[in-house]
Amino acid sequence: MNKANNQKSIIKKEEYLALDGSARASYRPVDPKYEHLPIFCKIFFALGGVALILYIIMSLSADSADWFNQNISTYIRFALAAVTSILPFSLAEAIILTSPLLLFLILRYAVRTRCDTWRTVGVFILVLSSVVALFFSMFVFTFAAGYRGRTIDEKMELDKDNITAEELYAISEEVASRASELAPGILYGDDGFSYMPYTVEEMNTKLIEAYGKVSESYSFIPNAYTRIKPVLLSEGLSQMHITGVYTFFTGESNLNVIFPDYTLPFTAAHELAHQRGIAREDEANFVAFLVCTASDDPYIQYCGYVNMYEYLASSLRSADKELYRNVYGDLHPGIKGEFAAYSDFYDKYRDSVASDVSSTINNAYLQSQGTAGTVSYGMVTRLAVGYFRKASPMP
Repeated sequence: MNKANNQKSIIKKEEYLALDGSARASYRPVDPKYEHLPIFCKIFFALGGVALILYIIMSLSADSADWFNQNISTYIRFALAAVTSILPFSLAEAIILTSPLLLFLILRYAVRTRCDTWRTVGVFILVLSSVVALFFSMFVFTFAAGYRGRTIDEKMELDKDNITAEELYAISEEVASRASELAPGILYGDDGFSYMPYTVEEMNTKLIEAYGKVSESYSFIPNAYTRIKPVLLSEGLSQMHITGVYTFFTGESNLNVIFPDYTLPFTAAHELAHQRGIAREDEANFVAFLVCTASDDPYIQYCGYVNMYEYLASSLRSADKELYRNVYGDLHPGIKGEFAAYSDFYDKYRDSVASDVSSTINNAYLQSQGTAGTVSYGMVTRLAVGYFRKASPMP
């Protein structure tokens, strides 16, 4: 007997639904192959299982996490960055923007084409779950080890405990002095902001050169030529109080270019630090400071000192308001104008609903990775103090 005669004929779902009960027995609205899980889904689940085992090992052993981060994840991150750098736009942004449409089309396809029984519905859910497993695998293989390895103060042998207000004052004053020394050579506009005298692409090159210097001093910070990707819809990120974001699944460092120029080199260096396996937020901020101040470019140096001063000053203000006022009073007028202009700029984003939602999600994610949540952004002060305790004079 012909094999085709043993199989039920396949017709369109609309035609199938129009048939009466007895006629339906000879037809199927979808291909029987959809009753079985595709091979690529099985591969994704297998990768997810391996990733889970690796994640557990890295969570139990900081040394294993550091080894994996340096010897495996680094190459995967840089490979992804090399591939996506070919595109003149952020692939991650394109994926996120089109995801609602893609989800709608996928569900529409599932309902109309391949889900006619509980079995095929279950298989389709497993297909979607395998994609989740793939994303988890990519996270583990590219970025998770950075959260589980030894902290940067351990690697650099920094003492960041028992900080006094007087010590914080001395370091804040030193950083403010360095920024003020650079300020006379900076171009300030009528709006109070300083202006970066080159393009984002040129800034990127200068930062990579500075990363080369820092990498020579600290082997745990690898380096390669990678690109920072300006985000087209930066206004949306601004509403969420996001100045930049690293996307592990594309290997891209993305930059919100709406924010004032003096924030851009520091933020770009921060996102490039994530691309180099520095996962914790306070550590990425600290590395951004090291990189900016190691640059040969005066404006990038200026941005490094000014941004670090903001972190230090915030901590000093909480510790001793009088000492804070003393440091602030000695700042160059151009820097004070920069801060005043930023406050005015930030007013329209300060109380957005989107920022509350974004902050909640980001905080939950950071805490799930064993960090102190968004509070860790301010912990960069302790790293800076530990650094200045060990290294004097400043770089």
